[in-house]
Amino acid sequence: MTINCKGHLIDLSSPKVMGILNITPDSFYDGGTHKNEKDILIHVEQMLNEGATFIDVGAYSSRPNADYVSEEEELKRIIPIVNLILTEFPEALISIDTFRSKVAKQSIEAGAALINDISAGKLDDNMLQTIANLHVPYIMMHMRGNPKTMQKQTNYDNLVKDILFYFSERIAAAKALGIIDIIIDPGFGFAKTVEQNFELLNKLELFKIIEKPLLVGVSRKSMIYKILETSAKEALNGTSVLNTVALQKGAGILRVHDVKEAMECIKLVESLNA
Repeated sequence: MTINCKGHLIDLSSPKVMGILNITPDSFYDGGTHKNEKDILIHVEQMLNEGATFIDVGAYSSRPNADYVSEEEELKRIIPIVNLILTEFPEALISIDTFRSKVAKQSIEAGAALINDISAGKLDDNMLQTIANLHVPYIMMHMRGNPKTMQKQTNYDNLVKDILFYFSERIAAAKALGIIDIIIDPGFGFAKTVEQNFELLNKLELFKIIEKPLLVGVSRKSMIYKILETSAKEALNGTSVLNTVALQKGAGILRVHDVKEAMECIKLVESLNA
């Protein structure tokens, strides 16, 4: 399975790592960490050196009950960072974590390579058409409602079946507009209880039926630290364990805060499969 990023074919049959760069003041783990351009560049350089294929830049925290951020504020945060990263690292493949078509469009025009949308186009009616016009890879995630309301929407007839149906509908809508490179993200922690997150991970191989690359983002999430009764800060070991399970069940991209450890998971699982 390959995707085309700015003319480069990325082969996802060998798993890749997406490093997280949050430029929000209120993200659950690293909110407000990056105070200035120098800090951001040091962090991006570290992630690239450790093996990240993609850098995922987010300017709107999607944690449960996250504060609302205006479109203007999101753009004001994100565009200068895209410019900053590409000036220093012109080869970097930047993913933009946004559900707004205007932010997606301006970010791609600034040089970003792909869009990572937590709503799969459901929070902005123009998103799918915008992606089709831009000819960029599109990550669509499963969620219900929005970050403010999602944790009240955890009732499913059949969790995996409902999510598969959601993706079949969203992929059909995307394909109808001519979107070619689609990656699916089952949305760990989004409109799902801790128990549902583990059920989802346990049955992750069922998503192979969709025949799209699979992105998994469990990094330092509450599904880990609530079970272990610790905190996001202490959830790296748990993250590595669950990333390993995800790889064994078919994950093609790991979206993580800790690139080095994720690359080690990939190397070990690939050695196991060799």
